[in-house]
Amino acid sequence: MERETIFYLILDFGGAALFSYFWGCFNGAVIVSKYILRDDIRTHGSGNAGLTNFYRTFGGGLTVVVILCDVLKAILAVGIVGFCASKYFFDGWPFPYLPMAHVFSKYWAGLWCLLGHMFPCMFHFKGGKGILSGGTIAIMLDWRIALVVWGGFLVLAVVTRYVSLGSCWAGASFPFATWFVYQDVILLVLSIVIGGLILYMHRANIHRLLTGTENKFSLHHKKA
Repeated sequence: MERETIFYLILDFGGAALFSYFWGCFNGAVIVSKYILRDDIRTHGSGNAGLTNFYRTFGGGLTVVVILCDVLKAILAVGIVGFCASKYFFDGWPFPYLPMAHVFSKYWAGLWCLLGHMFPCMFHFKGGKGILSGGTIAIMLDWRIALVVWGGFLVLAVVTRYVSLGSCWAGASFPFATWFVYQDVILLVLSIVIGGLILYMHRANIHRLLTGTENKFSLHHKKA
């Protein structure tokens, strides 16, 4: 591969990563709680800047703002990078299956968007667990992947009332769903990293599930 091709590929990969990470850093729970409510969500409950902890702590209509923020940023990151990849990026894609470059770009953007959500540089690298944004990314990747991830999440969360159990299903099932749909080793590796990040961020929840001390979800939020 020519040096010029390698240089432009690095620019493509790096640019897509920075762009996606930047959008991921706009954590809805932190922004709403810290700058609108003037009461940082990370000082309440589990200390996590996620939708569940935000609703349990504050509830109300601002929860919708958090949802929109975390959904829209994933749409922007994955959608724009995917569009640019199909039109402008990865002209020198070094693998023999060029059509997969468009799909790869979405996984790549999704990974960095989640990293921004989980470890936002503008909020001292303390963010959320990535379920809402991750679920949005799954929808944008393929409806079959979304069906597996969201279907299992909803069933487990509704039946057991453990949102974390559904979240663990989402992270664990994502690589299997990716392999079923694409059967591509590179995409499988990326999906394992993404799913692994989800499980890692829920490690405390997993411990509480195993010890029977995990909190069940309730529509009644705690009074702030």
